[in-house]
Amino acid sequence: MTLTGHSLIAGRPVVGEGKAAFGFNPATNEQLEPAYSLITEAQLKAATSAAAEAYASFSTLDPETHAAFLDVIADNIEAIGDELIVRAGQETGLPAARLQGERARTTGQLRLFAKVVRQGDFRGARFDPALPERTPLPRADIRQRQIPLGPVAVFGASNFPLAFSTAGGDTASALAAGCPVVFKAHNAHPGTSELVGRAITKAVQDYGLHPGVFSLIYGPGRSIGQALVSDPAIKAVGFTGSQSAGIALMRTAAARREPIPVYAEMSSLNPVFVFPGALKGKVDALAQQYVTAVTGSSGQLCTSPGLLFVPAGEAGDKLAAAVARAVASCAGQTMLTEGIASSWNAGTTALGGESGVEVIGQGTPGSTENAPAPTIFGTEIGTFISNQVLHAEIFGAASLIVRYSTAEELIAATQRIEGQLTASLQLTEEDYPTASLLLPALEQKVGRIIVNGWPTGVEVGHAMVHGGPFPATSDTRTTSVGTLAINRFLRPVAYQNLPQELLPAALQDANPWQLNRRIDGDLVLAHSPVAGDYEKAEVNA
Repeated sequence: MTLTGHSLIAGRPVVGEGKAAFGFNPATNEQLEPAYSLITEAQLKAATSAAAEAYASFSTLDPETHAAFLDVIADNIEAIGDELIVRAGQETGLPAARLQGERARTTGQLRLFAKVVRQGDFRGARFDPALPERTPLPRADIRQRQIPLGPVAVFGASNFPLAFSTAGGDTASALAAGCPVVFKAHNAHPGTSELVGRAITKAVQDYGLHPGVFSLIYGPGRSIGQALVSDPAIKAVGFTGSQSAGIALMRTAAARREPIPVYAEMSSLNPVFVFPGALKGKVDALAQQYVTAVTGSSGQLCTSPGLLFVPAGEAGDKLAAAVARAVASCAGQTMLTEGIASSWNAGTTALGGESGVEVIGQGTPGSTENAPAPTIFGTEIGTFISNQVLHAEIFGAASLIVRYSTAEELIAATQRIEGQLTASLQLTEEDYPTASLLLPALEQKVGRIIVNGWPTGVEVGHAMVHGGPFPATSDTRTTSVGTLAINRFLRPVAYQNLPQELLPAALQDANPWQLNRRIDGDLVLAHSPVAGDYEKAEVNA
């Protein structure tokens, strides 16, 4: 497939009127063809206007057509074949095996959302039947459903060129909700974005949907990104990236005449707490697991463990020594961009220069460009609590071991850290009493708590929470991974005393979409005897 270097606005290629940009191979710093023309703010209007026009028809699509559309996007992505893996590897330096897994996750979550659309519970159909004889006041017939917010702006993530990019979690959940998407490609992997964008555009065309359902745009992050969030047609934002960029988008969205939600995943240290019982086992294996979690994908995962709390004393010393041995055998891996590698170098230099911080162990630089040596630092818990610099995320293969003595110190440290995506506990049954003291503090700080596992590797399912208190995410009530991610792009609407002819299909007595519904608070399944008979349901309620 020949790459064009153009944006795809409402189904057609558009040559940007701004400057041109190129992808780069971070392993060699070589420029990749073709040049990608960047759109102007005036050209952006065509994408947002088309998305607004597409909303009416796309938001009311019947469940089967809607679900099949998501399935076909997944099919089209798979049909690209090895070309997608090769191009993504050139633009990110990530190995083929990692990218193949990420492609499977991308198509898998699209198909998972297709099942959600067919099943229909996300529509939240609720009925309060009329009670005309109720005293002292009668009750009107009130019905509620969740409707799509409107067009959504989605920003591609640097560290996931597939799973958090063009057809990734934010796009998939927004499309599943019934929201058109204007996707701003990450300038680090423009070719990958074009290949996937064309797969989505083909699905839109094949199903005869309004072409404004999806647009792919290329543009300068600061100007076009801010203009996209400012555009009145946009009703929500999905973002994964740096804290500074996420906060800038949040401020823009809040300053609009009509403020809109920004669902931003930004930064996380993902602390791991090692309890004394865990040190009575295989310390070398525990150390290796930790180092693997820190260095996997060159540490460029949002769930990479940046903190490891280890007991003081001889047992903790053995673990620290084992970590030093494990990391010494690691070579640096190519980071996503030259800029990210530069930021990693600046962050580790700053951390290593802080009083009370030492280098526990270090690997060797990799053989490619932008592949710095993985580094593990160490400090005492008092130093950690008192020095906020030690709480800063370093995006890449670096982590800090913090030595502690008491459960009270762990609780104090937990209360001082910012919001996190995850917290992990390495323990045995003898540690349960101490761990139970820490759990209430962790629940206030993280979105996912893990026991005897590591935070890297996020399952895409129904129970997953990939979110957390600020600054891990901008809205602690939400998740960006899993089927509940769809809720970010919905809002409730109540319909009081509407005749059947005016009710949306999801709320009609006949239940043409075969939805499960709550009637007077009781769950009525789609295939139960009363599910399609509102009068009978009203009597039974």
